[in-house]
Amino acid sequence: MAIYLDHAATTPLRPEALEAMLPYLGAEFGNPSSPHGFGRRARAALDEARERVAARLNAEPRELVLTAGGTEALNLAIKGAAWAGKARGNRLVASRVEHHAVGHSLSHLERFGFEVAELAVDRYGRVDPDEVETAINDRTTLVAVQLANNEVGSIQPVVELGRRLRDRREVLFLVDAVAAAPYLPLDVDALGCDLLAIAAHKFEGPKGAGALYLRRGTHILAQEHGGAQERFRRAGTEDVAAAVGMASAFDLAVEERDATAKRLRRQRERLWNALRAVDGVELTGHVKDRLPGLLSVIVREADGAAIVMALDLAGVAASVGSACTTGSTEPSHVLSAMGYPDDEARGSLRLSLGRTTTDEQVDEAATIIVDVLGRERAAAAALSADPLGLGVTA
Repeated sequence: MAIYLDHAATTPLRPEALEAMLPYLGAEFGNPSSPHGFGRRARAALDEARERVAARLNAEPRELVLTAGGTEALNLAIKGAAWAGKARGNRLVASRVEHHAVGHSLSHLERFGFEVAELAVDRYGRVDPDEVETAINDRTTLVAVQLANNEVGSIQPVVELGRRLRDRREVLFLVDAVAAAPYLPLDVDALGCDLLAIAAHKFEGPKGAGALYLRRGTHILAQEHGGAQERFRRAGTEDVAAAVGMASAFDLAVEERDATAKRLRRQRERLWNALRAVDGVELTGHVKDRLPGLLSVIVREADGAAIVMALDLAGVAASVGSACTTGSTEPSHVLSAMGYPDDEARGSLRLSLGRTTTDEQVDEAATIIVDVLGRERAAAAALSADPLGLGVTA
């Protein structure tokens, strides 16, 4: 059976979450906005799910907007906050390593006269809080910084940023916690954020489910219009089954977080100790302040896409970076922002472990990966020496 080392892309649906969802995929199919018994039972399940997720974030249930995933939550946060604050200012601040759901939303807003300030990051992919403060002026309405990077795993100084922004109440602080949710504590008060996004499929919940925390008193403009659902903040009939599954999976992920993170750190280091013995392999992201189960490397003089294909044939599922950029010929914007030249960035490889990853799988995968990396580097070197395949070195 193939070894799955791409949990940063998505996770398998947890059996407990599926079991919780099943009634709402069958007999309990009611619309939660309907007044009859079917609708009331659906509403009760939806309200309970919202309360459970909110409690895990140290938020109030009414501060939670249920969405169809992390991308929608981030789009709603950025576009909704930008348009709501347009009368006060048009400047938006974000790091250069944000997920494309953030970056592309900001690019979209630039077409309508918004000004976007991109924050540089260091070699580890982290922003400097001093530079964040410097980027803020009297026209700034939003600062967006992810809690942990989905490609290299580096954890940002979000708590420090929240502390500094707390006195700037006219500036909203958005935290993308999608990649961090299964592994790092999420307390909206401790983080000091006004908006925070999560996605269920990152912590063994269903795809198509997510949530946006919106601090009470924070005003955004809805991006979908229709009914009065989600307090007029996100129209459309709610997916009760997805919300119930998200709540179930999130409860379990939070309860097991410390034990899971401890085991994943040990497994990650075990895998890294095997890979670091291969010439040309370099760790990317922060050495210590990183997600526990995410190992990202640069394989010099090799092509990351070719490595991933070879690994797949050998029975290991991995990626070159974010699943949202699969098929792109451009190098990772994250690695580019961290200072890696294009030829090195194209040798990226991301291995992400999860709750269900076993020690035996890590050991077996390590053997396979080391062998594949050696072969791919040798093949790349041969191609470089004889690019036309004529048996004559260049």
